[in-house]
Amino acid sequence: MKLDTRQAAELLKQQDNVLILMHKNPDGDTIGSGYALYYALTDMGKRAALACSDPIPDKYGYMTEPVQPLTEEPSFVVAVDIADVQLLGDLEETYATRVDLCIDHHMSNTLYAKDTCLYKTAGATCEIMTDIIGKLGTDITKRIADCLYTGTATDTGCFKYSNTSSHTHLVAARLIEAGADYVAINREMFDTKSKNRLLLEQAALSGMEFHFDDRCAVITVTREMFARTGAKEADLDGVSALSRQVRGVEVGVMLREKEDGSIKVSIRTTSWVNASDICRHFGGGGHIRAAGCVLNGPMEAAKARLLEQVEAALKEQAK
Repeated sequence: MKLDTRQAAELLKQQDNVLILMHKNPDGDTIGSGYALYYALTDMGKRAALACSDPIPDKYGYMTEPVQPLTEEPSFVVAVDIADVQLLGDLEETYATRVDLCIDHHMSNTLYAKDTCLYKTAGATCEIMTDIIGKLGTDITKRIADCLYTGTATDTGCFKYSNTSSHTHLVAARLIEAGADYVAINREMFDTKSKNRLLLEQAALSGMEFHFDDRCAVITVTREMFARTGAKEADLDGVSALSRQVRGVEVGVMLREKEDGSIKVSIRTTSWVNASDICRHFGGGGHIRAAGCVLNGPMEAAKARLLEQVEAALKEQAK
């Protein structure tokens, strides 16, 4: 059943012994919404815990803390910012059919949970979570505000992307008033990079390709680049948007070679191509301007298959 934020808050008020799931390769939105809900529930005296198949990147350490696991099986399972059970990673086998409530903003959400609080026009799940926590009857403390601001800012590209609305700005203002350290957060998220990240960017940009009259730019990131630069998975955050920064590019693509030989695809579009539609051809999805999928390797074959769909999308929009 689909719930609004008031109904979701009322449902959460009735629960205890809650497990909150975050998606694999966690980003600021799933971490921010997950920890914000965890802090809110524990502030209310409820038992809660968090789970993610992958480690939390170090750069989010300012808003996270070690969380003790539940001492018994969870009575209620919440998924945050998770559009499909495949995004649970190693947790999929255990929890794919056990999610009681999903809180999300992805248009590609498969409605796998028993109840779903889905706002497709929200800039971030943290934007929705701000409304829900505000209806729980507990304070939005500074640490909750830091979490929610982080997710809202990162998923909207520091409020630059087209998913940013007037409501997004009102939410950000509310979080700043609640104590979110927006100056430090924005600097850490958008203006600070590790040396290894910069080396990885250099390697990726040096091999950037242009296709279809320069309307599509492709960045390739290989396992060899990771080994040479010493970069980690977390250092890739934001790299997928680099190709879209080129004037005239409508579709920016990043292809990342994974350890198992598969190719993770991230697509960012500028004005009118639907990134989610392209990725849906390969079992993926996401947002209109930002989406992803996974293809079988090798790299060149995967790139060729993807570019066929990109070309078709460009031709369709040119009609």
